Amino acid sequence: MSEFTPELTDDHIAFVTKQPVFFVATVADGARINLSPKGMDSFRVLGPGQVAYLDVGGSGNETQAHLSADGRITIMFCAFDRPPLILRIYGRGHAVLPQDAGWAELAGQFTLLPGTRQIFVIDVESVQTSCGWGVPLMTLEAERTTLSKYHAQQDAEERLRKLATRTQSIDGLPLRVQSHLPWQG
Repeated sequence: MSEFTPELTDDHIAFVTKQPVFFVATVADGARINLSPKGMDSFRVLGPGQVAYLDVGGSGNETQAHLSADGRITIMFCAFDRPPLILRIYGRGHAVLPQDAGWAELAGQFTLLPGTRQIFVIDVESVQTSCGWGVPLMTLEAERTTLSKYHAQQDAEERLRKLATRTQSIDGLPLRVQSHLPWQG
């Protein structure tokens, strides 16, 4: 029932670009597993062997900490419509922050959102598809706007000051701190 390929095919790319939600899982030695849902049109296929997603500040920054410590990441998409399908991207990733070289070119692939913190770039190691027969049929009513509204009302400089104090993950792993706003050079 499941099939592995070394990179994304055209059919895979067509599937993932239609999905309104995806899930990201990471872990580091001695840390709890992090599993997060993502949406807001934040996923991009950069090529058959590389993908990226825009990360907006939320409840924590475990993905960055885990990728810095371990590098492994799994991204899962599942169809909530027909035909049923689950697609997992296994790879190694890293964070690109606004102050990093390459930010401007990478950020040009996205519509930056209020609260943009970083972009995660993932080098694909393998792709797995499976049936998805157990995933329920659901329809998307609308994207939530609460997180964007929250970040849009914050003072940008105050946000940077607050982020500067967050130097560890919830498990005590070190974090790189955003020192520039996404639109600053």
